[in-house]
Amino acid sequence: MYETLEITQTGSVAFVNLNRPAARNAMNRQMVQELLDYFRAIRDERSVRVVVLGANGPVFCAGGDIKEMQAGFTEDEATQVGHVQVFDEMLTAVSTAPQVTIAKIHGSVLGGGVGLVCVTDIALAADDASLGLPEVRLGLVPAVISPYVVARVGLATARRLMLTGARLSGTEAAAAGLVTTAVQPDKLDGAVLDFTNAVLQASPQALAACKDLLFTVNEKPPAETAVTRVQTLHRLRTSAEGQEGMLAFIQKRPPGWVEKIGN
Repeated sequence: MYETLEITQTGSVAFVNLNRPAARNAMNRQMVQELLDYFRAIRDERSVRVVVLGANGPVFCAGGDIKEMQAGFTEDEATQVGHVQVFDEMLTAVSTAPQVTIAKIHGSVLGGGVGLVCVTDIALAADDASLGLPEVRLGLVPAVISPYVVARVGLATARRLMLTGARLSGTEAAAAGLVTTAVQPDKLDGAVLDFTNAVLQASPQALAACKDLLFTVNEKPPAETAVTRVQTLHRLRTSAEGQEGMLAFIQKRPPGWVEKIGN
């Protein structure tokens, strides 16, 4: 189904690799649309609990496809703007996915690729990776991804990264909060497995509800979310998975949904 993505699944973990290595995995319109289509397709699919976003080839993502952008100048304004809106829809779909998303980062990550990292829940990078927002050096700005970058690192760090176009190593990106942690390149696969298996201790229903809860409480003051928070806890506590989780705790056994991949 997908030409620019390579997708495999192990248990309830989907591995989605950007698959344009010859183009340094630059995101063209087709890749953006395919990412959007995939995340829309799994939105109500609880058999997928974790999505690991990686990339084939030596580069995670070189950002947007500049050649395609330049060629698109012959299109009318509405068409060009429409393609940009699809990119934002894709970022929103990844950000709000009920599944836990984990970015597995190696090589260079630039521009829109950094935006993709910023909308994942957990971002793991090789310590020798290189992340940057070079748009201003090209006469552009990281307009579409800007709210996600600011949400990830805060305004002060976003100013530094956006206004200078400077690149950060994986280690520096972890210190800045752009990624969750950085590890030696040969430890990256192991780190992804560790975080993935930690998530697989949680129930599919609870993961989806927790993702929704995080966005709800982040966007509104506590007084406006009180009813929602109480109802959410009550709904989960009385659900089949909630009952199973509490019973398993009392009986000192793993709940039925616990899963492990890898060694």
